[in-house]
Amino acid sequence: MRIFRLVSLCLFIVNYSLVFCVVHANPYIYFPYIYSYAHTKKLLEAVVYTSPVERRTLYCNANFDEKRQIALPKGFTTQKFRERATRLEWEHVVPVENFGKTFRVWHEGDALCVDKNGDKYKGRKCADKVSKEFKQMQADMYNLYPSIGAVNASRRNYNFAMLPNAASDFGTCLVKIDSRNDARENSPKVEPPEHARGKIARTYLYMEYAYPRYKMSKKQRTLMHTWNTKYAVTYDECQRTKRIESVQGNENIIVKKQCLEQDLW
Repeated sequence: MRIFRLVSLCLFIVNYSLVFCVVHANPYIYFPYIYSYAHTKKLLEAVVYTSPVERRTLYCNANFDEKRQIALPKGFTTQKFRERATRLEWEHVVPVENFGKTFRVWHEGDALCVDKNGDKYKGRKCADKVSKEFKQMQADMYNLYPSIGAVNASRRNYNFAMLPNAASDFGTCLVKIDSRNDARENSPKVEPPEHARGKIARTYLYMEYAYPRYKMSKKQRTLMHTWNTKYAVTYDECQRTKRIESVQGNENIIVKKQCLEQDLW
């Protein structure tokens, strides 16, 4: 449901209960259940990733179980964040900072963002406290994928790119990271393995479609369209999307359209 910042209110029915919603700014896709980020992660583990076939990390295809124990793939290595190498984490494919910085309170704070000592704060903590739209974007399940903690930590908030001259930073898990930041053209970048590129592309395209306040750069958008075309949706990706839709309440039209076209829904 697209909603707009108007002076009116909307009334709709969710599970036979009447719910009022204030119409928000800058049309964005609204889903009826706004979960906390912490709750969303629990739902992903309990409802979306429910079998061994589905319990695989995005980048490294590492298996994990219902107790969040990761079986690292043979040949996986890491030089950084080793303490997080066996930790399952949920990665925002579109980093929180990339859309968070579009919110005023991220930069300026808010009158409500004051800690128990009277000190003001801003950034992610403040946005999560005062903005329902930010809270929804941060908890959007379509943008969350399981990841080995060390990979998630190393990726940081870097954008994606092709890095033909770089080597894998994780052994047999073919994630390449160029962390140089000495010039605009050398800002940090990440190249994901081929099997993850289509999913990543469709996640970026979904986030830009669902939340118009978030805009990719022209270069990033071109890359995502290229990956979306080159790497088709898979049955597993379609079923993941279907399960999220049943829990979260909104469609990911970017993925769903392709799944329906290929009779994978």
